[in-house]
Amino acid sequence: MSVPPTTTPDPQPEPTTPPAEPQAQPSQEGEPKVFDAEYVAQLRRESAKYRTEAKANADAAKKLAEIEESQKTEQQKLADKLAATERRAQEAELRATRAEVARAKGVPAELLVGASEDELAASADALLAFRGAVSPAPVAPNAFGQGKVGEPVGTAVKQLTRADLQSMTPEQIVDARKAGSLSDLMSGKTR
Repeated sequence: MSVPPTTTPDPQPEPTTPPAEPQAQPSQEGEPKVFDAEYVAQLRRESAKYRTEAKANADAAKKLAEIEESQKTEQQKLADKLAATERRAQEAELRATRAEVARAKGVPAELLVGASEDELAASADALLAFRGAVSPAPVAPNAFGQGKVGEPVGTAVKQLTRADLQSMTPEQIVDARKAGSLSDLMSGKTR
């Protein structure tokens, strides 16, 4: 984008002796007037001076336009960086709010939709209503060194080993997998 060169007032021309009234040589009608050589030379010098000043002004205007363009570009870069930073901050804030609501309501954070805490809470309530009433599984008391602390009590499924699989039919293996008896084996916890 090019900025049109700004016009700066021309400096006052240096006081010069006003050119003497051109002395036109008598001419016949229809022929051009002929002026004194000194007068023509003075006009040419003055014209050259103005051309030089105009060129210098045009160069200065071009440089100014380039500087303004570079500054505008830098300002635009900064504005873009600011916008990106604000967007990332809003996304992080939304993720934190989503995690808080998910933890408070007991639903997966990935399933919550909304842009505010109220919308996220409404989404969590809708998920809970869809899921229906679920009684929380009993949790083992917090006792250090007393087995698997924090896991539901009485819900452990007997896990099978590779040796157990050797004597089973494919249908029995599928049923055991559905029942969760192969969880440790499939996750690599047992061999």
